Amino acid sequence: MLAAAIDAEVSDWIDNHAHLKDGDGHRQVGRNGYLPERNITTGLGDVQVRQPRVHDRRPAGEKEKFTSKILPPYLRKTKSIEDLIPWLYLKGISTGDFPDALAALLGPDAAGLSATTVTRLKSHWEDEYGDWSKRSLEGKQYAYVWADGIHFNIRLEEDRQCILVVMGATPEGKKELIAIHDGHRESAQSWRELLLDCKSRGLTVDPKLATGDGALGFWKALREVYPATREQRCTVHKTANVLDKLPKRLQPAAKSKLHDIWQADTKEDANKAFDLFLNTYQAKYPKATECLAKDREVLLTFYDFPAEHWIHIRTTNPIESTFATVRLRHRRTKGSGLRKACLAMVFKLVQAAEKKWRLLNGSELIPDVIQGLRFVNGERETQAAA
Repeated sequence: MLAAAIDAEVSDWIDNHAHLKDGDGHRQVGRNGYLPERNITTGLGDVQVRQPRVHDRRPAGEKEKFTSKILPPYLRKTKSIEDLIPWLYLKGISTGDFPDALAALLGPDAAGLSATTVTRLKSHWEDEYGDWSKRSLEGKQYAYVWADGIHFNIRLEEDRQCILVVMGATPEGKKELIAIHDGHRESAQSWRELLLDCKSRGLTVDPKLATGDGALGFWKALREVYPATREQRCTVHKTANVLDKLPKRLQPAAKSKLHDIWQADTKEDANKAFDLFLNTYQAKYPKATECLAKDREVLLTFYDFPAEHWIHIRTTNPIESTFATVRLRHRRTKGSGLRKACLAMVFKLVQAAEKKWRLLNGSELIPDVIQGLRFVNGERETQAAA
């Protein structure tokens, strides 16, 4: 990332001097190899960096010396490079904000990047996303996957962009970004294209459980591509949808009754709380109870998996919490200009966030889930029987 930024900075400086030519029309300022390699200590470890050498052929009195603002001559230590990308985006990538963005990399006295440099970096990130989206998934296996569609405004286009995101839990209990895809309104066809692409790149083993909201497009596509994967509806989305169909004065009490369902110790207790909610509101608010009742089985699937994992698998929070950062950036910039730029922004921000994701609770139980061992009310069947 640092090398790409320096390269873009040099190109920008040379372009600003492109008008300087000799009598034969040849440029006076251009590249001339590289300066000696320098070791920079970063938050990610030691990085070897080579800065392009700039050659000015003008007479001695007219020459200008190029000095990198990103990599000053005596710099030997810098802050974590990974902070650069979120800062550039969260600050809106406006010229006036670049000093703050670069300060995340070099400290408060750092100079700013030019708009041209950042534009070149964005192009580099788009290429990086293209390579990542084609990577092999051969041998990958995920116990759980989370899926969601995130909508964004695109300033230079009429339609809102829907970016489809899939994350997974590895056998070691790590959360991992699997796919980011430019979809169309969370349609079944868009989700089908994403899942089939993952399968064609080597993700052939069906995950044990998928968690998502009630968007029918994803579930229809999942049943076609990974038919053995069980379904878990997001309880947070369902709570919001049910409460939306009740008067505001009743919502606090109704929310408490819904939480009694999701927080019950056993599936049997959850079903009792489920019935209580239906009996309480069915007569006067049938739309609310119908919204809840139609997904009864898939709202309680999590009881058939380890109790330590319930907090992770009954909601799409792993995706929602990550995209809170992405939405913050969009509120500041009033949306991306182009779909391609938005996709690159989402990819880089999520990739940066991925480094800080923690292991799932009870990660040592994930191999049991992958092996297909049976769990009853969160406990292994042998334990439950005992």
